[in-house]
Amino acid sequence: MRQKNILLIGASSGIGQKLFEMLQADGSNIFTAGRKPVESAGHLTWDAAGAESFTIPSDWPDVFDGLVYLPGTILLKPFHRLSATDFQQDFQVNVLGFVQCMQAMLPRLKKADGSSVVVFSTVAAKIGLGFHASISSAKGALEGLALSLASELAPSKIRVNVVAPSLTDTPLAASLLNTPEKAEASAKRHPLQRIGSVDDMASAARFFLSDGASWITGQSLTVDGGMSKLK
Repeated sequence: MRQKNILLIGASSGIGQKLFEMLQADGSNIFTAGRKPVESAGHLTWDAAGAESFTIPSDWPDVFDGLVYLPGTILLKPFHRLSATDFQQDFQVNVLGFVQCMQAMLPRLKKADGSSVVVFSTVAAKIGLGFHASISSAKGALEGLALSLASELAPSKIRVNVVAPSLTDTPLAASLLNTPEKAEASAKRHPLQRIGSVDDMASAARFFLSDGASWITGQSLTVDGGMSKLK
């Protein structure tokens, strides 16, 4: 059986790094793109916050079985303190960056005769959380885009699904968890009484990429310790 070729956008730390390790252990060929170099089957230095095009290296395979878009932002401010530039920057990283990658990779994903695309959203796109106006707007748009693509690309056997985490212990969230008091308070907001781990989130993405999810598309899996559904 041919080894799967999977592209991870943002695999240098946090959830992306853990997913890289999981998929590599599964025997997949992992290609990466992002600001920081990663020792992978092939790496493209690219910044989701920039406007440069996503140009696939000439030596990459013609067929890809999976694409995971991990870049995100955490800009928590009262609404009246958010500028139009703040909204634009969040939209660029979370939505337009994915658009650039997806459009470039689409011909290669179509050739796989069954491929999987996974994007990362947030629980804040589903429940009302104060000070999340900018990131909720961007991730809400990303979820809408993912659902539209799931419909449009189903005839090409491309599945598109979303992983929507709650607060997760990653470098991106370090400022929200940098004291024992903050970490404890965050844990208590979740019915399961802890914050998310990179293993929790990477495992969800790994499932969507697997053959076990071959009949699942257009779904958003909220990995949040029960926050969005339970009291």
